[in-house]
Amino acid sequence: MLVNIILIFLGLVLAIPVLFLTIQVIAAIFLHKSSNASLISGPRPKVVVLIPAHNESIVIAETIKSILPQLLSQDRLLVVADNCIDNTALIAKNLGADVIERTSQSDRGKGFALDFGLQHIKNSPADVVVIIDADCRVSPNSIENLAYTCIKYQRPIQSLNLMFAGPNPTLKAMVAQFAWLVKNKVRPLGLKALGMPCQLMGTGMAFLWDDIIYSKLASGHIVEDMKLGIDFARARKAPMFLQEALVTSVFPLTVEATKSQRTRWEHGHLSVIFNEVPSLLIDAIKTKNIELTVLACDLLIPPLAVLSILCLGFFMMSLLLLNQLAIIFALILILILLGAVFLAWNWFGRDTISFKQLCYAPIYALRKIPLYIKYFINRQVEWVRSKRD
Repeated sequence: MLVNIILIFLGLVLAIPVLFLTIQVIAAIFLHKSSNASLISGPRPKVVVLIPAHNESIVIAETIKSILPQLLSQDRLLVVADNCIDNTALIAKNLGADVIERTSQSDRGKGFALDFGLQHIKNSPADVVVIIDADCRVSPNSIENLAYTCIKYQRPIQSLNLMFAGPNPTLKAMVAQFAWLVKNKVRPLGLKALGMPCQLMGTGMAFLWDDIIYSKLASGHIVEDMKLGIDFARARKAPMFLQEALVTSVFPLTVEATKSQRTRWEHGHLSVIFNEVPSLLIDAIKTKNIELTVLACDLLIPPLAVLSILCLGFFMMSLLLLNQLAIIFALILILILLGAVFLAWNWFGRDTISFKQLCYAPIYALRKIPLYIKYFINRQVEWVRSKRD
């Protein structure tokens, strides 16, 4: 009897991310309205674009070239060459960026580099700080749109951040590209349609100077962007999604780099779910903060592969225990999840992956089980930069 009660409880807990994901997808499709209105209003805010860079000589030139044409004479592009042993700093200087170099054997990670950059510009701050990763391309007008929107709403603004598979992509890479599209476009678009905030994504982020300077960035947190978004949500300044600003990058091409990147992202996300979400929900209830509640529910949605494995595992467990109610409930959850994924593909992902290729996704999810087992045995807790190709 107790086992059956626990089983139903697990099913109800699992229903939260499945249903919330479905709501996001439906809202993105049927409720979102494209804004044709100009985002420009009033004098152009003064902007500092901050790029943390650790051995980024392969990619940083194209990143800088995509940003500089968008800056005015009052603006500044600052590159923090963090513990670099290559010529990242020299490349950035030659292209016209301001460069500062940081070396520390103990304090490693993107957060430390960002804090170092902010302290450097403290005596000459801008209105808005835009953070861009060193391997990203910033689409035209994105910096301007981020700056104006940040000033208008007085809160952090997150651009649309997409990652693409490289040339001659594998089927696995195409599935990963679709999953990224769902996470970084469909879901935040749905939240925006509902008038709700989104998570920060690590790049293409704009902050008011008076807000970001007091943030606790100097840490080696494995997913510093998620943590920063949570901190702002607690302060009733949860981030807003801006589809009109676009930042893109490419998935690593090598197996080693891909594995390292996915481990950091997914172990970090799971750690946030276990360590941050419970207290976040409690704080949301205490303060009656609906935005904090929504952000906590959004954080509860694990990577699609994890969610698929959990639903399948719940179904198998129900079968083994011969609990008819749990079996039916598990089947309903699986059908709802499949429906949400299909809707997201039909409206947003047809140009990314074919339906036949999408059918490979369950196998892709099962192949990632060792990565998630590793989380409980030997999880990654330190920030590690993904290798460039």
